[in-house]
Amino acid sequence: MFEHILVPLDRSALAECVLPHVSAIARAFGSHVTLLHIIDAPRFTEATPLVNPLEWRLKRAEAQCYLSDIARRLESEGISVASRLAEGPPAEQILDVARHEGADLIICSSHGRSGLSEWNVSSVVQKVALRAYTSLMIVRAHQATQNPLTLAMDVPYYKRVLVPMDGSQRAEYVMPVIARLALQGSHILLAHVVQRPEMPRRTPLTRADSELSERYVACNRSEAENYMRDLRARLSGDVETRVIVGDHVGRTLHELAEHEDVDLVVVSAHGYSGQSLWPFGSIASSFIAFGNRTLLIVQDAQPPAERLFRPAATAASPVRSIFGFRGEKAF
Repeated sequence: MFEHILVPLDRSALAECVLPHVSAIARAFGSHVTLLHIIDAPRFTEATPLVNPLEWRLKRAEAQCYLSDIARRLESEGISVASRLAEGPPAEQILDVARHEGADLIICSSHGRSGLSEWNVSSVVQKVALRAYTSLMIVRAHQATQNPLTLAMDVPYYKRVLVPMDGSQRAEYVMPVIARLALQGSHILLAHVVQRPEMPRRTPLTRADSELSERYVACNRSEAENYMRDLRARLSGDVETRVIVGDHVGRTLHELAEHEDVDLVVVSAHGYSGQSLWPFGSIASSFIAFGNRTLLIVQDAQPPAERLFRPAATAASPVRSIFGFRGEKAF
């Protein structure tokens, strides 16, 4: 499923919180890993002095030594690893390297060298999420451990995994991933939310309105339970299904993740109503913006050709983010 994983690292402890996840995913799927460090190229103006060539070469040498050390640690886990240096704006370089290297999964920390903030993810991760037509794993930096690679080979790193399913074929793109995780010993929780219908009225609902709503929910719940039983039958291992009735799908899923104290949320990039015009649909985007659990988004869409080769934005032209302050949407 994941043949090539790209791992951006900025030499900070926060960024290194991805390493146990890289180890777990790479070992589970037999993936090749490319470690990427980006040296932010200076912007030359009349007011800035020229860069000392010797200092620049030393900076590159230090970065390469850092990547080599990380690579050796991962190789000791039996993982195939390569390393690469790049220069330029971080988000654009991550996307360019992912495309040129053929990476089908990017694993990144929610925050890095700039430190934790009131934003759920850093500006670099925001930009990558806005344009990454590939699977994406975001590890919450506040969950970083001091010993990132002390993983027992026979103990699942993800004990409890939440998998939202909406009944669409696109949502089922996650099935090969969760099947592999289940075989690794993880407890899989498949969840479907039956949303109560919106019935805007200028006056309170009548008895007939309420009965209509109840019949609608009962019909959808019955169908959802049959669907979840079918999914359960396709998986081996410790798998649980849950059908929940709620007023809002996203909020219900977030509350479930908190209540069940899951280690990982696995979701398809798009679902029943998703538009492949954008890399990620509303549920995946809500977990990027509002979630506080490690998140794995499995990409189901191919990038539009006209966007694939679109010139990268320059540092001087900021990219408008859909993720606002404290994760609020900007529109």
